Amino acid sequence: MLRDVRAGGDSAVRRYASLLDDADLDTLEVPEAELEAAWDDTPDDLKQALQLAARRITEFHEATLPRDWVDLSGGLGELVRPLERVGLYAPGGTAAYPSTVLMTAIPARVAGVSEVVLATPRRGQEPLNSTVLAAARIAGVDAVYQVGGVPAIGALAYGTETIRKVDKICGPGNVFVAYAKRMVQGQVDIDGVFGPTETILLADESANPVFCAADLIAQAEHDPMASAILVTDSQNLIYTVEAELDGQITGNPRAETIRQSLERQGCIVLVDDFTEAIAVANHIAPEHLCLMVANPWAWAGQVRNAGGLFLGEFSPEVMGDYIAGPSHVMPTGGTARFSSALSVHHFLRTMPVVGLSLQRFTDLGAAAVRIAEAEGLPGHAGAVQARLDHIAAMQTR
Repeated sequence: MLRDVRAGGDSAVRRYASLLDDADLDTLEVPEAELEAAWDDTPDDLKQALQLAARRITEFHEATLPRDWVDLSGGLGELVRPLERVGLYAPGGTAAYPSTVLMTAIPARVAGVSEVVLATPRRGQEPLNSTVLAAARIAGVDAVYQVGGVPAIGALAYGTETIRKVDKICGPGNVFVAYAKRMVQGQVDIDGVFGPTETILLADESANPVFCAADLIAQAEHDPMASAILVTDSQNLIYTVEAELDGQITGNPRAETIRQSLERQGCIVLVDDFTEAIAVANHIAPEHLCLMVANPWAWAGQVRNAGGLFLGEFSPEVMGDYIAGPSHVMPTGGTARFSSALSVHHFLRTMPVVGLSLQRFTDLGAAAVRIAEAEGLPGHAGAVQARLDHIAAMQTR
């Protein structure tokens, strides 16, 4: 499919849209009239909630924005430059998440990316998700393309007559989208290849069992492969949380998914003390780590590996999903050991700058020559030595 899109451009994308999504597309870009209609159809209270989330996301990422720096005396510096064009992917159907549009587009905008576009699939003759389109408008997305799946990833990576090639692709998708992103990596950058979502809840005897159960359910309702784990040093808390889980799951519209997730991927771990609990979390390196303890800030410094850290009973991971501020796109599957949550840094490049003065060059030149000679590169040594000789000649005149 990627080869077809690379070779066939728009026609290949349209063919796959018809084959996979039963969508007969006259144009790949969503018409402005449809974007306006989606905005009008979005309830005012939902618009206000999305706008509040957008402001908080913007404020958080503005606070983390790195700046250029230059040390004239040392002749060194670093310039920070944004990517030029970023493509976002938003799944269709029941997996449409307007929050993800905000959490990916806004960091790119804050970083200074010149153009941000969104691809989301049209299913047959059904309208696109109006809330996703509203979120795209709030986040300042420049264009929306009504294509999805592997063809959308190919179009963003390679470019077509309508969809220009991007520098980076971000956003979640099914296993085919994930593998397509992996296959085009190198042609473009990607935010990552993400597995099922996961949360570890570390709780002591002070934790509210109602909150603990609710947080585990919130994680488990994503899908049967989602992982919700409770680690505690309190046997009494285990008893009360188990009882709360039974009560809160009963009657929940997603009860079947929740039970499958908890049975397949969830567990409760009893440890001797909270130091051991932290060690368990650091070993697993979860996407989300929540500390439901009496003094969470006192333990925060011992956490080494987590995609995101949520401290206290009024900082549940769900707040991070929607409105806290940091992006909810976080590393999964233990990759938090070496990777970080999506941020402005993912949309920036840094260029080191070297601008040595004559004196600084003179001070450093002999060492550079010696290292070049040790590496067997006489041309390198000569490039420096020629300047040193020139400086020495000037000084003897």
